[in-house]
Amino acid sequence: MPEADLKAITSEIGKLSREIGRFMLEARAQEKEIEIKAFNNLVSWVDRESEKRFVEGLSGILPGAGFIGEEGDYGKSESDWQWVIDPLDGTSNYLYGIPCWCSSIGLVFNGEPVLGVIYDAVHDECFSAWQGGGAFLNDRPIRCSGQNLLKQSFLATGFPYDDFGRQNEYLELFRFLLHNSRGIRRLGSAAIDMAYVACGRFDAFYEYGLNAWDVAAGTIIIREAGGTVSNFLGEPEVVFSEELIASAPGIHGELLGHLKQFFYPEG
Repeated sequence: MPEADLKAITSEIGKLSREIGRFMLEARAQEKEIEIKAFNNLVSWVDRESEKRFVEGLSGILPGAGFIGEEGDYGKSESDWQWVIDPLDGTSNYLYGIPCWCSSIGLVFNGEPVLGVIYDAVHDECFSAWQGGGAFLNDRPIRCSGQNLLKQSFLATGFPYDDFGRQNEYLELFRFLLHNSRGIRRLGSAAIDMAYVACGRFDAFYEYGLNAWDVAAGTIIIREAGGTVSNFLGEPEVVFSEELIASAPGIHGELLGHLKQFFYPEG
């Protein structure tokens, strides 16, 4: 698809995200219905209603594309184009009144992200990018940090809510990084963590137990902002790998080496 078309589509998604973001802000005061999908995994009617609105809007923007979404089962699509959508990343934050949640909309072609929009309605911050076009925050160009030393880096991570199979490795790595960085934050929204890496607020983000809708948009935004994104083995295919490290390019190799040491010591 030509870059001009990707740019136009990205602009339309930004408008749609702001519209649905206003709905989520207004609905926050009435939020009462909470379901438990699995242990520590909450979902609300706002999640479902927002995803429905995104599907309707995105179907008009790029007819024929398939959907991969957190809340709905859209079946298998034969299209090479897939929308990967998280209508409300940070649901627990949203439900408890913590102002750190967002929507995350990515478009992938044959599994590779080609555009993404992350919208933080609370702060009216729209992070966006399309392949070959650069990355933006509210239409202003953004870049990842120029940090090249892990010990001087400010990091973000997340805690898997239901995948505890590598908990010991994760905690050992966490302990190591506490002593070898300027600090680690856990905001509760992987999409916002990635957006903050793209604009230099964080130097790196890592997590395992992720889903495609958590990372599709953030991956293209970080790459277009000059950052590096890989799985814990250093491979670039991350949307469906369930693990991710995203960082300023100057520290990616060093941080990746430590991740391999703790998660794949025999690799």
